[in-house]
Amino acid sequence: MATQVREQRIKTNGISLNVAERGDNGGPLVLLLHGFPETWFSWRHQIDFLSSHGFHVLAPDLRGYGDSDSPPSHESYTVSHLVADVIGLLDHYGTAQAFVAGNDWGATIGWFLCLFRPDRVKGFISLSVPYFPRHPNLKPLEFFKSFGDGLYISQFQVNLEITFYVHSTTHCYP
Repeated sequence: MATQVREQRIKTNGISLNVAERGDNGGPLVLLLHGFPETWFSWRHQIDFLSSHGFHVLAPDLRGYGDSDSPPSHESYTVSHLVADVIGLLDHYGTAQAFVAGNDWGATIGWFLCLFRPDRVKGFISLSVPYFPRHPNLKPLEFFKSFGDGLYISQFQVNLEITFYVHSTTHCYP
């Protein structure tokens, strides 16, 4: 049951991540990366199942989520930062490679982990997000706008533009 999950804060890549852990430390490592706007808890059933089958399971609250650190600068949330966070977790546990499963935003991080550090990935499962290679002429926001204004990603961009405008006109940003 989820009550047997151990939570701890682990320093990685200059921040602390809250990590839920369960299972045999000697078993193969499975890293579960949650989606937006979730936390490790969205994996609770998979954590129970996998750990009961001999796997050592980690499910972090990703950077900016749950009980993990949330650096204030938007520049601290690049895929390079997020992949480095994951690599830091693998290093912390002394694991050369892990099975990785990612859902939604976690799948995007998993794809980049596979691209940047394939040597650290034993296998990867992507849920709900296929691999999208970067298009040389199409910005990501233009791609998402093709799904209509109701897509949550597009909605957040509008809110970010409004927030930035309000803050920049009140001189909150240098």
